[in-house]
Amino acid sequence: MIAKVMRFTTPLLAVLLASCGAAEPEHAADLVLENGRVYTVDENRSWAQAVAVRDGRFVYVGSDAGARSFKGPGTRVIDLEGRLVLPGLFDLHIHALASGMEKLHCDLSLEAMIQAYGAPPDDLLAEYLARIERCALAHPDDEWVLGFGWGMDAFGPGALASRELLDAIEPDRPVYMASADGHSAWVNSRALEVAGISAATPDPPGGKIDRVPGSSEPLGSLQEHAMYLVESLIPAPDLDTRIAGARYAVGMLNGFGITSIQDAKTDRDLLEGYAALDERGELTLRVVASNVWDTSRDLSQLEEIRADRRAFTRGNLRATTVKIWLDGVMENYTAAMIDPYLVEGEGRGMLMMTEDALEDAVTALDADGFQVHIHAIGDRAVRASLDAFAAARQANGVNDNRHHIAHLEVVRPADIPRFGELGVAANFTAYWAYPDPYITDLTLPFIDPDLHRWLYPIGSLVRGGATVVSGSDWAVSSASPFLQIETAVTRRDPLGDDDAVLVPEERITVAQAVAMLTIDASRINHNDLDTGSIEAGKLADLAVLDRNLFEIEPDAISESRVLVTLFGGEIVHAADDFLPLKPQRKKME
Repeated sequence: MIAKVMRFTTPLLAVLLASCGAAEPEHAADLVLENGRVYTVDENRSWAQAVAVRDGRFVYVGSDAGARSFKGPGTRVIDLEGRLVLPGLFDLHIHALASGMEKLHCDLSLEAMIQAYGAPPDDLLAEYLARIERCALAHPDDEWVLGFGWGMDAFGPGALASRELLDAIEPDRPVYMASADGHSAWVNSRALEVAGISAATPDPPGGKIDRVPGSSEPLGSLQEHAMYLVESLIPAPDLDTRIAGARYAVGMLNGFGITSIQDAKTDRDLLEGYAALDERGELTLRVVASNVWDTSRDLSQLEEIRADRRAFTRGNLRATTVKIWLDGVMENYTAAMIDPYLVEGEGRGMLMMTEDALEDAVTALDADGFQVHIHAIGDRAVRASLDAFAAARQANGVNDNRHHIAHLEVVRPADIPRFGELGVAANFTAYWAYPDPYITDLTLPFIDPDLHRWLYPIGSLVRGGATVVSGSDWAVSSASPFLQIETAVTRRDPLGDDDAVLVPEERITVAQAVAMLTIDASRINHNDLDTGSIEAGKLADLAVLDRNLFEIEPDAISESRVLVTLFGGEIVHAADDFLPLKPQRKKME
């Protein structure tokens, strides 16, 4: 007990010690950050000036005067110059390793185009074709031409992408381009031929092969589970490629101040990639992995998921969550809706498994101690998810598994209080909550106008007492947490000049948005005793920003930069114009 008291010195004791001068070497901190605006996000939402770090944890949070007692001959001191400090940030729905690997292929993402041109090009389709042609020419020996990131809005309602466009670029090798949201694929004729997809091929369960209008011939776009007919034939990446993808993602996320994530779609191959990077001492993220539940199989797959939990819950990796992909997306009419789409022949979308099968899976996973992470876009999918969690609670009783539902594009008002009642977190993709073309052109015209009010009801869920968190869904969209915060606060396009607002009643405050990405997120990752706030005794994860989010205009939040990121007390990101000394990442001996 004495050792613990000395390790986590109280602010009062620190002030008393400060009168005696510098700390004795054995009590000195490794690092002191002072002269800052530290938003601790503790229970009282306290502010501080300084923090001291020793052995990877905060040993002091308080005033500059109190921090003096932690300075010793070997203490590194950083003057924050009044900068805002936040706890290390979270992303609770991201495809980090897989998206890192995708960046090694043909990048059609909006993010890449903004980096290249400063704004999206006027003719997106022409830009896609030009990029695909460059990729094909640059990699003539690759067996496949692979890429990702195209937007459905480039093809209009239904996102019907033609194989003939790709055939003109590459007729001999199979071409597979995944859409930005991961729910559609655009392929050439060679890819269809390799997969054996013809006019006689029926739509697979949970998927749709788009057809040339007026015929049964495959058009070249594959929706939902139809993607796997081709995707399953792509050669698996080797371990070096997986490590490279993980390394890319970790560096980018640390640069955004992100120190903890939940990867929303993993399997054994991806887990091996994370574990290999961790063994090299380079996984400077706390990763909770969501292994995907195969909706075409029965409960026997649970033993395989248990085996992965045993094998890959170590170091900075925890394979303790299971992802159920329950429905599709609004733009291609596959999100599961209670009322039909206002498009002839498109029905109510699709559930990837029956409600009974969903309840059985959730109940079994809940009983086994897994956290369940469900993708649900449409109101029917959201309701079915809540029903499944209610069934699990009825069967297993109340527990601490901390389940969550991701995306939540449309939530009926009757279902909003059920999140708090069932202890299920609402995991929004907050950056999507503004009127972009996906909303204005591909969603609103095709659903009941009475539902428009209930798109991304973040404010209603916060006010209703639910735990509300957020994820970027990178590489579907940018991993920047500041885009998420600004959009949640303004409900406007954070990168454009349009003043259009999506359901202003659903705005939240900056403090509420920061909590979504810190303390509340840490609870969902079962790590709130160690992360999520800046408090003595917790792991020293933090982000130093170039501006104070609480003092600037909301429409400037998205321009924020992270100057320093600490992960367990180690500097893993530093901006040259603030801290020129490069971070020293620990390596294996």
